[in-house]
Amino acid sequence: MKSFNDYDKAKKEAQASAMTKLPAGAYVCKIKDVRYETTDYGDRIVLAFDIAEGEYKDFFQKQFEANTSEDKKWKGKTNIFVPKDDGSEKDSYTKKSFASWTDSFEKSNSGYKWDWDENKWKNKLVGIVFGETGTNIEGKDIVYTEARFAVAADVVRSGKAPSAKFKARDGYNGTASASKPADDKFMTIPAGQAEELPF
Repeated sequence: MKSFNDYDKAKKEAQASAMTKLPAGAYVCKIKDVRYETTDYGDRIVLAFDIAEGEYKDFFQKQFEANTSEDKKWKGKTNIFVPKDDGSEKDSYTKKSFASWTDSFEKSNSGYKWDWDENKWKNKLVGIVFGETGTNIEGKDIVYTEARFAVAADVVRSGKAPSAKFKARDGYNGTASASKPADDKFMTIPAGQAEELPF
């Protein structure tokens, strides 16, 4: 194949696009895939999603397509932990969080009612609020954006969705306004829990 003009420039632009960080805020999202998992940490539902409306529509699809690495993964995903029903304080919080997701799906999809079949979430809309998290990886302070909690899609559209507080983890020493990209650490499931979604 014959090389074309501006290849190096195009490669740099593609790499920059793949590293773009979704700004913190609330977005109407469409669920692309649903997977139920049992792990050492407990049961969880893994959702793969993309932005469905607005300026950042198809954000994760575009990011995935622009990523030229061989081991690229779909980065629009989150975990919903399933309550253990053990009466603990932590389980009480997990139940509230889980119920918030089911309620948000019901309010975002006309006629839909939660019936204990998480697979029916595929192709449905839901509002997701994203917040910034700072972490320290191999001595570098990194800020990434992650899905935090669900709201009704109409709450996002109204501009009245609550914001998510900045979180610091693993010895992060920077500030909430840091804007370094998180490389491939952006919205990944923690190491050792399960293999990535097949996107």
